Amino acid sequence: MQGAPLIRKNHSEYPATKDRAAYAHDRLVVIYVDSDTKQARAFYVDGESHVINYTATVSAEGNTITFLSDPLPSSPRYRLTYVKTRAEVLTISFETAPPDKPDEFAKYVTATAGWVADPK
Repeated sequence: MQGAPLIRKNHSEYPATKDRAAYAHDRLVVIYVDSDTKQARAFYVDGESHVINYTATVSAEGNTITFLSDPLPSSPRYRLTYVKTRAEVLTISFETAPPDKPDEFAKYVTATAGWVADPK
C-alpha cells in the first residue's frame, strides 16, 4: 500500500422474490496503517448502519489476512479471514462470537472466490 489506504466499495442489487421486495446493499471498507501503533487496521460500513472496526494481520507466509473486530461489551465480535489456497483462488470465512464470549467464534458463512488473470 506504500502508506496509502486501500479502499473497497461494493454495491449489490438483489431482485424481488415472492417473499421480499428488491433491495440493494452498499458496503465500504478502508484498510490503513494506524500512524500511532503502526498496526494495519480497517473499518467497514454499510447501508444498514453497521460499523465494524478491525485489526488486520497477515500471516508470515503472506497467504492469509485476518480481520478481527475490536471487542465491545454489548456487540458481537467478528472475524473475517481470506486465505490464498491456490494461485488465483481465495477461501473466505466470516465468523461471529457473542458479546459475552468474544473469543468463541462460530462460522457464519464460508465461500471460495477465484479470478482469471488478464490475458493482456
